[in-house]
Amino acid sequence: MDVKVPTPLGHVRVSLDNEDTLHVLHPKSILAYQGAPQSREDRFMDLAGAYRKRKWIRSKLVGQSEFILGLPPGCQLESVAIGPKSDLMFDFRHVMFYTDGLHMKSKIQKIKTAWITQDWIRMKFTGPGTLGIITTGDLITMQLHPSIPLYVEAGSLIAYPDSARIKLAVYGNQLASQHMNVQWEMTGSGPVLIQSGSRDAGLMEQLQGGGIVKRVLRELLPFGSIYIK
Repeated sequence: MDVKVPTPLGHVRVSLDNEDTLHVLHPKSILAYQGAPQSREDRFMDLAGAYRKRKWIRSKLVGQSEFILGLPPGCQLESVAIGPKSDLMFDFRHVMFYTDGLHMKSKIQKIKTAWITQDWIRMKFTGPGTLGIITTGDLITMQLHPSIPLYVEAGSLIAYPDSARIKLAVYGNQLASQHMNVQWEMTGSGPVLIQSGSRDAGLMEQLQGGGIVKRVLRELLPFGSIYIK
């Protein structure tokens, strides 16, 4: 299987060989397909998969073919190799496709964690195989440390090891902790996958203009971002 990401972003071109089988979890993203018509078979997802993806249909593509996947604005797709001993837990919403032979196992999150992140289930994949992960911005890999915590903005975390010690937290002094999104505090060993797309609306506002006095007042005054335009 070959995945080519063009510049600028907006779509990916996927080529399958005779022995390849790919499951696409967002069939409507297939903009163009070149191959034998009978090599595409759409199937109903099981209830658990439908709940996690908010989708009922997935497409199974088999054998020699080439197709184009459209991506939402600002998003890109990365191929992630999954080994037989992988213990990475993925946010299933970011999985665009997976190759045949990967095994999936769901893990229910703790109530406190799920209530804050709106993420009740994480998916563990074991291979060998390949996942197609859709992200905002680039996909970055960082390594956990057994004693030095890694703090990751909750909405940016794509995957982490099942063995990681994890809890919701903020960090820094009082001002810092009051003005940041919820963070995952993580220790352990193994890789963590993070999407790099910025979620700071204020950053884009600054790049587009606005005087420094207004920006300071919005930050310091109660409800400043509402009243000061």
